[in-house]
Amino acid sequence: MTLPTNDTDASSDPALLERAVRRTLWRLMPMLLLMYILAYLDRVNLGFAKQAYLRDTGLSEAAYAFGAGIFFIGYAVLEVPSNLILHRVGARWWLSRIMVSWGLVAAAMAYAESEYVFYFLRFLLGITEAGFFPGVVYYLTYWFPHSVRGRAMGIFYFGPSLALSLGGPLSGLLLEMDSIAGYRGWQWMFLVEGLLASVVGVVAFFVLHDRPSEARWLPSDERGAIEAAIAKDSANAAHSSSSVLSALVRPRILSFATVYFLIQMSVYGVIFYLPSTLSALIGRPTGWEVGVLSAIPWIGALVASYTVPRFAGAGDRRGIVGAASLTAASIGIAASASGDPFLGIVALCVAAAGFIAVQPIFWTFPTHELRGAAAAGAIGLINALGNLGGFVAPNVRVWAENFAAERSLSIRAPGLVVLALTTLLGAVLFLLLARFSPGRVDRSAPKL
Repeated sequence: MTLPTNDTDASSDPALLERAVRRTLWRLMPMLLLMYILAYLDRVNLGFAKQAYLRDTGLSEAAYAFGAGIFFIGYAVLEVPSNLILHRVGARWWLSRIMVSWGLVAAAMAYAESEYVFYFLRFLLGITEAGFFPGVVYYLTYWFPHSVRGRAMGIFYFGPSLALSLGGPLSGLLLEMDSIAGYRGWQWMFLVEGLLASVVGVVAFFVLHDRPSEARWLPSDERGAIEAAIAKDSANAAHSSSSVLSALVRPRILSFATVYFLIQMSVYGVIFYLPSTLSALIGRPTGWEVGVLSAIPWIGALVASYTVPRFAGAGDRRGIVGAASLTAASIGIAASASGDPFLGIVALCVAAAGFIAVQPIFWTFPTHELRGAAAAGAIGLINALGNLGGFVAPNVRVWAENFAAERSLSIRAPGLVVLALTTLLGAVLFLLLARFSPGRVDRSAPKL
């Protein structure tokens, strides 16, 4: 994909650009958001099935933690190649392909009744989903100027919150379909949610377009306004002409990956255990009640993912706001170990709001600094290395709990304490990363 540079005067009309951005937002974001909801649900619905799945298959807690995390190994292996393929063939084909294939693998989890089949399918799910999230992050750089991209990303980040708030009750309901047509509840959950993703993947092919120049639903003057604004961003980008290889080995890109790794540790250290944590807090088995209760933290995260990036804007507040969000997440994770049901749920709301809201702010930094194939590769690498936090977090949590138990340490929920500390470290590094951010930011942002 090459960015158009014609009609550069079109960007001088803020009202025209605002109309173009709003029209684009309403056209693309509903489909991208639906895709992300289903992607996230198929990634984390294992947490809802945990109790029944382990009971029926006989898998251990350690096997569960390894299988939950091995998804991110497969995911990391193909992130960069997948994003480079998307750059070459276009988002319409590639994002649709990703969605159809991961939906089929997610549905096949219904038949993962042995330890090694479980590991294999979780690993394969990571491979098939690889490239979706960084692909969308890269895709948005062709449609939204940097000045509003954080807000657009904030809307895209409704996905995890909606997946977990709506998906909780849905998964809980499907789990209660035990013995219908000879299938267990967790099998119904994997089948229904996986096949739904494949169907939406087919629909997405007819809704998405690769770039503004192909969008006949945009009037020509609005197409020109968006193309001119994106071209202006390219001229201001700190490293717009970097090659893929030089972008991948830059220390700053690895710094981004480190911060994102710590963010993802906080996310998945909570998510994979949230239903079972709530089940223990209220003394009920994982099902409809726990599913509904698990929606509460994500409603708060939904509000935060919209309001916090807007408050942060595209300027100097991003570092402070992002670090504050991660600090709040750290406090929430630590406080969720209190054992009190009310305090535990409030703390989980604070944690979820913090680690969800920081992510759209985070992505404004790398997407502003790189363009073209270099951006595709770098975004893929940051996401690949960062998401390894999803592999490390559940295993570190189990390790910390075993370590404390073996030494008879009187620490309540040591796994959560470790995750709270790594999240706090992420807050410090985020602030440093933002402080030394290069590149100019156009603050004449249209309102969304």
